[in-house]
Parts: sequence; C-alpha cells; structure tokens
Amino acid sequence: MTLLKLKAEDAEDLETIAVLLQDSVVPMSEMAFKREEQRFAMVANRFRWETADGERVEGRIYERVHCGVRFEEVKSVQVQNLDQKRRDEILSLLTIGVGDGVIDLVFAAGGMVRLEVDRIACRLEDFDRPWPTQWRPAHPEETGDG
Repeated sequence: MTLLKLKAEDAEDLETIAVLLQDSVVPMSEMAFKREEQRFAMVANRFRWETADGERVEGRIYERVHCGVRFEEVKSVQVQNLDQKRRDEILSLLTIGVGDGVIDLVFAAGGMVRLEVDRIACRLEDFDRPWPTQWRPAHPEETGDG
C-alpha cells in the first residue's frame, strides 16, 4: 500500500494534484481558512485513481482514502454558491483551476472556493488506511451521456 505525499509549486504540479483529487468527497466542516497563518486546509475522502487501472469493471473493488490538502500563502478566500452555515453538507470536488493569483476549488452543483494566493504552494498527503469501495466515479465521456 502506497500513500501519496505530494507538493505543487506551479500550475503543472497542481494539475496533477487536481486529477488525483477529482471526485473527492469533502465535508464542509472539514474546510478551514487560517487567516493568521495564511493557510487554507481541507480533508477529503479521495478516490484512488492511481489504483483504478483505467476502465470501469462491474463488481471490481476500488479504494478511497482520507487525504489532507493545504494551500499556503493564501491572502483571502471567497465562497460562491456554498452555504457555510451548513457544516454538515458534503461536497463533491470536480477540479482545481488556476488563474492569475487565484486557485479555484470547483465543486458539483456550482459551488466554488476561490483562494487568492501569492504563489502556488500546495501539499497533499494521504493518511489512514485506504478502504474498499465498489463505486467508481463515472463521467459523461465514460458513460456516453454527453
């Protein structure tokens, strides 16, 4: 069993982390911005794409793992289409986008967390043991739905 421990310091590195975090489940209660530390952190329930071997297979056992993600040198955080008072809400991370001085965490149903940053400084670290799941996330291009 290999647990991931990665860092991103440029857009290309962050794209790799975005691919690995795609379809992660993130409880609203597990996201926090520590303004005084200039740090945004979250805990995600990550599908282990690196062990999924490409095609979807009926009845196959896949894996998920808890993963900590943190962004350093964050100046501010803006939230769109997410009710921060609903701490019990579970979000599905679609992707991470990078723009000039911003990193966007894009969630299903139009939710987004925008981080205003000085530079890209992200760390991803799996923790705990992976657990089995029969459910592999599907995307429209895989199912023929779009």
